[in-house]
Amino acid sequence: MQTSFSSAQLADPKVAEAESILRKCVHCGFCTATCPTYVTLGNELDSPRGRIYLIKDMLENDRPADRETVTHIDRCLSCLSCVTTCPSGVDYMHLVDHARVHIEKTYKRPPINRFTRAVLAAVLPYPGRFRAALRLARLGRPFAGLFSGREALKPFEAMLKLAPKRLPAPSAISKPASHAPETDKRGRVALLTGCAQSVLDPGINEATVRLLTRLGIEVVVPKGEGCCGALVHHMGREEQALAEARRNVDVWTREIEAGGLDAVIITASGCGTTIKDYGHMLAQDPAYAEKAARVSALAKDITEYLAGLALGDQPRKGVTVAYHSACSMQHGQQIKAAPKLLLEAAGFAVAEPAEGHLCCGSAGTYNIMQPEISAKLKARKVKNIEALKPDIIATGNIGCITQIASGTKTPILHTVELLDWAYGGPKPAKLAG
Repeated sequence: MQTSFSSAQLADPKVAEAESILRKCVHCGFCTATCPTYVTLGNELDSPRGRIYLIKDMLENDRPADRETVTHIDRCLSCLSCVTTCPSGVDYMHLVDHARVHIEKTYKRPPINRFTRAVLAAVLPYPGRFRAALRLARLGRPFAGLFSGREALKPFEAMLKLAPKRLPAPSAISKPASHAPETDKRGRVALLTGCAQSVLDPGINEATVRLLTRLGIEVVVPKGEGCCGALVHHMGREEQALAEARRNVDVWTREIEAGGLDAVIITASGCGTTIKDYGHMLAQDPAYAEKAARVSALAKDITEYLAGLALGDQPRKGVTVAYHSACSMQHGQQIKAAPKLLLEAAGFAVAEPAEGHLCCGSAGTYNIMQPEISAKLKARKVKNIEALKPDIIATGNIGCITQIASGTKTPILHTVELLDWAYGGPKPAKLAG
């Protein structure tokens, strides 16, 4: 793609990076076939290629974002299916991230939209606030329909509908601690307990610690770690995202220096994609660039780490697992084989749904901010999964678990919960009976 940025514009490293990304696009349109919003809406501006044109026009002319550009960028799930598809290697992830920051700085959103986004940024990354909000949401759930009449209020309807009817009790795993290996020590890792996941399904982290310690791995939950920054990063709130990244980099750097780390283990693939990008996010920060790159190099999805431990084969269980590969897993981190191979070795029959490359519609806060598109994607995903007639659904991201569970009665678990069960842990509570 030909560009015409001025030398003054290109003096900004972020603009120079965006220009380099734009130049790689050859207008081929391969991305349109695998883009969930284009497949759903059929609008060229709701495809990666269309958004690239909008971003180019906005940045090249150095103008504030307008309503049309914001509308179509907001509809992007950041699923990164286009990145997997693109034959030219267009780094769409960093391009759309830059566009969102520009939007946040130059566009004045309608008051209710600003308020909604501010609430999400102030609540979701903080487990205590999130738990309190979910308790309140249970009281408001019967009144969710009152918000459906006005477009601007639909996110609040979505919030109420997504809120679980029951919350699991807080887990001790979320507290800072070191969990000793049960056998001869084979390694030492830090575990990101996360924000939303630690509230919605703490059993995922519990299963992770049980499995790793049985395998001889010391698991450290460091004091001071928090949200990875993904939620606000995808909202264009750059400073908040970078502050969260710096905090975690400091925490894990202390652990590296204190006792060494083989990996920073992540059990929510959306967080994994962001943490693996810390080196890029903080590349222009001289105080953090090197530390962030080191942390990113250590970041591993739990299945990525387990794949290197040779767990061994288990007898066949006669249980069919439909494996849903989260977008942040298959597109963001390009982890495709490890989860399925681990499940098969654990004795499960693994089936993959049709259109596995398409997003389920969760995408961080997307199912709140874009509930109608999200609902269509969820229905499509659930239909493809249920066509397999599985006994269980497995995936590696809490957002996908919450989204898909709201559309099916088939139990859905994190991959690590099934692996923990297969290798000596308790049967997951969701499979009781």
